[in-house]
Amino acid sequence: MEKPIKKSLESAIWNCAKTCAFLCGSMAVMTTVIGAEAKPLKDSKPNIIVIMPDDSGYGNYSCFGNPVIKTPNIDSLKKQSLLLTRYHSSARCSPSRAKLLSGRHEFLGGVTHTIQGRERLSLDTITLPQALKTAGYATGMFGKWHNGKEGPYRPENRGFDECWIYEKGARMAATITHNGTSQRMAGTYPTDLFFEKATEWMDVQRQAKKPFFVYLPPKSPHGPYKADSSDMPNEDYKKFLGTHPQMTVQVAKIYWEVENIDKRIGEMIHQLEEWGIADNTLFIFIGSDNGASGTSKIYNAGMNGQKGHPYQGGTRVPAFFRWPGGGIKGGSESAALISQMDIMPTLLELTGTPMTDQLKQQVEGRSLVPMFKNPETDWEDDRHLVHHVGAWARGQAAQSKHARVSIQNKRFTLVNNKNGEELFDLKNDPGETKNVINEYPEVVAQLRAVYDKWWSRMQPRLVNEDAYQPPAK
Repeated sequence: MEKPIKKSLESAIWNCAKTCAFLCGSMAVMTTVIGAEAKPLKDSKPNIIVIMPDDSGYGNYSCFGNPVIKTPNIDSLKKQSLLLTRYHSSARCSPSRAKLLSGRHEFLGGVTHTIQGRERLSLDTITLPQALKTAGYATGMFGKWHNGKEGPYRPENRGFDECWIYEKGARMAATITHNGTSQRMAGTYPTDLFFEKATEWMDVQRQAKKPFFVYLPPKSPHGPYKADSSDMPNEDYKKFLGTHPQMTVQVAKIYWEVENIDKRIGEMIHQLEEWGIADNTLFIFIGSDNGASGTSKIYNAGMNGQKGHPYQGGTRVPAFFRWPGGGIKGGSESAALISQMDIMPTLLELTGTPMTDQLKQQVEGRSLVPMFKNPETDWEDDRHLVHHVGAWARGQAAQSKHARVSIQNKRFTLVNNKNGEELFDLKNDPGETKNVINEYPEVVAQLRAVYDKWWSRMQPRLVNEDAYQPPAK
């Protein structure tokens, strides 16, 4: 079990940083309640950009207290945005992406793993870009897909007009696919390529006066990393070596890649401003697809766990929404319990995308438009989120009901992991340091009951458990 950063970490700066991170993610009591039945925003057609780095985690940004890394553009973006302090993705890559693209829990789309064909988003799922196209949007994807590499599952067949996709290979020798045509691009750093191609494509849509949706999930800063510099575009990462007792070459490269993403985000926002469309562009930054991988021992924003864990450090990630022309107040925060599945219904509502009967049956997330209007908005009910790591061995779904899973409500999280069953009071113990399962038997019983119903509902939708996986070429 991962332990939160301890107060004995070398100097007062670490303690101050940790305290700031907790305050930034504090679970404040909210005073206003607005129902989920928000009215559609008529004639609202903002451009939409969603950027989501891979494996970065909550603690890899200076605005959340990391004293080593410098991310000035993301820090500035946070000040200009609505921050969702209790935003949860998934504990692993493919599930997190499926949740964003479908508006529902990843298991309902058949995604229970990142390999073995179990990363495929079921073909009966209407994806976010498919829905937005019905509202007149041009749609482009630039980065890592990881929801099915076979023909019908690929992004160009799931609603994207323009696709620049990372397929495989090392950073400086990756295979990139453009609209179905693959090419090994030696000497090209993929993250820079994706930002450049996205910007070029947005310019075309801007000149055509067509609203656009950009999904930009770079593969960075996901590993693996080589011991030398051959997998990096330069040796600038070495500036981090020696800055912390646990700093390794791998962590130094992760930090450099995050700083590079920060640089590209700054350039993109500057370009939007030069074009005069920044105010009418909803810029969404989801700081990671899951918890941190490789950096949690250096700084993890006070959270327990990392990627692949059912603790808060495995699923809680930063999320900013910047939209000056849409009335979002910069520097505001919402402490409502929010899921990655809420992105799709939010975008459908604010763009006036028609909600077909199939979409109504599919989407289980909730629109965040009320939070845009009033950040103190909270849900009328006691919402529950289930975080199941999945990735069980083939044929072991039934036996994995209580393996690496947590269910949380506004205050508590019930975790089943290698340490057995644990209950944490997130209001008083956000770092999940004290198991209080014997103190709240009624809470445990209620969460168990909700989880049992949830698990039963998932079973008919686990459609990829026996998926055929083509042999590797």
